[in-house]
Amino acid sequence: MDVDIKRALHSTRNLMPILLGTAIYAFGLDYFVIPNELMEGGITGIALILNYSLQLPPSLTTLAMNIPLFLLGWRVFGSSAMFYTLFGTVGLSFFLWVMELLMGAGWIRPFITQKDYLLAALYAGVTLGSGLGIVFRYGGTTGGSDIIARFAQKFKGISMGRAVLIFDVAVIGSSLLYIPLEKVLYTLVQVFIASRVIDFITEGAYSAKAFTIITEHAEAIAGAINREMDRGATLFSARGAYSGQTKQVLYCVVSRNEIGRLRQIVKAVDPRAFMVISNVHDVLGEGFREE
Repeated sequence: MDVDIKRALHSTRNLMPILLGTAIYAFGLDYFVIPNELMEGGITGIALILNYSLQLPPSLTTLAMNIPLFLLGWRVFGSSAMFYTLFGTVGLSFFLWVMELLMGAGWIRPFITQKDYLLAALYAGVTLGSGLGIVFRYGGTTGGSDIIARFAQKFKGISMGRAVLIFDVAVIGSSLLYIPLEKVLYTLVQVFIASRVIDFITEGAYSAKAFTIITEHAEAIAGAINREMDRGATLFSARGAYSGQTKQVLYCVVSRNEIGRLRQIVKAVDPRAFMVISNVHDVLGEGFREE
């Protein structure tokens, strides 16, 4: 019973960030993208094409196109897998409707440019990426191409990433019938920026460095790290494939401002040590960020 309560509370805590993410995404779409006739991929992109060609509101068309996809997904993948998708889809349509009302009443004036579409594309990418990044980080989606990608993976064996890419390219390519090539190219800049922001948010704003050190003096290095930096380290036994000699591998994660200090310690103990330094994200635990 306690486990069920914890799961329910965890699910409830995720709903508000998903709502926040859909609100930011809707703002970016109505404030930067639509006024400058830029594009977006997926079901949202189809909604934009319908808006540019037939003046249909995206709040209505995104929901209308997502409903049959959602019903199929619910039947195939189950209710638990589609719950956050339903929440994100309805939330996006709701906030798009709110933005349409506010802008129609003149309470919010859209950002419209006739000269610097790059500025519009950059800010659109940041806002869209921020919104989707928050939604994805808390387990939600905004429906559309995500559901189609799940079907492609289940029934055709196509990876979700490839399916989303194919669908997005098809939608953005078809927009050439309604908007100039120049704006499609600006859209690609927007999509690239959005993808980077999504990665930044989903992987975690906090990043650190992981040291993998191959040395014959691993215990001495680990002791120095513990004494001088108050950091822990993990030791692994290993054998060189070429030499056949047994060595130890030391693994240690430090913050960015500690990189130089750790390198000095390693070089002081074993100048011949082999070090691999890699990026890590979302470091949780003692000495780092607590969840």
